[in-house]
Amino acid sequence: MRGYEVPTSKQTRVNTSETFFDVGNPPNATLPLLKWGVGVIVVCALGWTAIALAGNFTQPSAQVGLTHQITRGDLIVTVEEQGILESAENIEIKSKVRGRNAVLWIIESGTFVKKGEELVRLDSFFIQEQIDERTKYSNWSQSAADGSAANVARSEIAVSEYEQGRYQSELMALEKDVVVAEATVRNAIDKLQHVTVMAKSGYTSELEIEAQDFVVKQAKLNLSLKQTQLDVLKKFTFKEQMQTLTGNLTSAEARHKANVERAMADASRRDRAVEELQHCVIKADRSGLVIHPNAAKWETGPIAEGTNVHKDQVLLLMPDLEQMQVKIGVHESSVKRVKTGQKAKVTLADGTLDGVVSNVASITKPAGWWTGNQVRYDTLVALPSQPNLRPGMSAEVLITVAEHQNVLLIPVAAVVERDERFFCWVQTEQTTKVTKPVRKEIQIGDSNEVFSVVEGGLLEGDLVLLNPAAHEQIVASENELETTDPNASPAETRETVEAS
Repeated sequence: MRGYEVPTSKQTRVNTSETFFDVGNPPNATLPLLKWGVGVIVVCALGWTAIALAGNFTQPSAQVGLTHQITRGDLIVTVEEQGILESAENIEIKSKVRGRNAVLWIIESGTFVKKGEELVRLDSFFIQEQIDERTKYSNWSQSAADGSAANVARSEIAVSEYEQGRYQSELMALEKDVVVAEATVRNAIDKLQHVTVMAKSGYTSELEIEAQDFVVKQAKLNLSLKQTQLDVLKKFTFKEQMQTLTGNLTSAEARHKANVERAMADASRRDRAVEELQHCVIKADRSGLVIHPNAAKWETGPIAEGTNVHKDQVLLLMPDLEQMQVKIGVHESSVKRVKTGQKAKVTLADGTLDGVVSNVASITKPAGWWTGNQVRYDTLVALPSQPNLRPGMSAEVLITVAEHQNVLLIPVAAVVERDERFFCWVQTEQTTKVTKPVRKEIQIGDSNEVFSVVEGGLLEGDLVLLNPAAHEQIVASENELETTDPNASPAETRETVEAS
């Protein structure tokens, strides 16, 4: 049969072999009616043959509908998700400049660079001002540190100079004065004794004795004064001077330490600013592909010229193209079935690769408008090393979570769920008369989008309806008609149907 055409007019044309026959108005009045009948029979036979070749699906009657014969087979259960290719190892290129700085220029994502090529250029005007300012403060602080160092040196010399110099000279002077005072006292006493002896002999007067006695007392008082001065020098003056001088030394050392630390801090700020000036131009440490990082949905958009970036912010990534993986988000309803080590089929724009699940996140990220308010768990699928794999490529991942071999299978379309119980309609043996299907409760195991595993309630070879919901509606309508009184009024009939 070449074709079957339905013209717009009342004429019907049937094509058999190479001859077309006009049923409504035959082209040849002498054409036998027998040939026309044979053509119709051939068309009908070919149509029924095409339906029979469709597989296990049959159509016993208009009431039964399409059926499927229960057979054994293999069932593969998969989880399918969309993902993005990324590298398992990325070298992060971060900003090393403090504060927020504007991007003057950044290389395009997806560019292959060589070692030493410029990648990012940041605004350096503010940093140059900081260098000038910090240089000035560093010079001031260094000058103060040098001055305080001289004060410390003078204070150290002053301590040694007093302890080993002035104190010793003062001590020796007072000791000498004491010795002289003692000698003076002894001489005065000797003279007093001599004058007293001479007075007894009549050679001197009492007045000379009194004068000599005054000299003795004056010599003793001078000796006592010198001894007191010597004791004050040893017990008090020396300690006081040493405390003052050591205190001045400690104070000078503290001031010098503060000045040195201030000078070091200012110099460090200056040096850091000089180093940051060099970091305003970022160059590649090695050759390879450079891409922009994918910003999270709740963060700002991609980095471009004029964007302000902060310290330690990732500006670029250099992925390792030899270690690629696919990152997908597995829905919370399926994540319990996904395990590390499971096989996966990864479909790309230019082919299919075999992958392995390498990691399944135990904690999900917060759901929001950027995830369609769906809770998903990040899952990584490792890929073998292949050329032309680039980060950011879209991929369709099919993870095999279960495989069942030689099990009874039933189409998902043939199963009806009621109150957490599963049913199907089974067609009985075919006879010349139309038979009605029977409703059976079955036990269902694992399933995919097409078939389910039958764990009980059916046998191999049973015929099940593929439109059970439609058949249940037909049965319900027949039951309503059987419960309706044929003699009742239309209003009563409607009330009876609604009540049933």
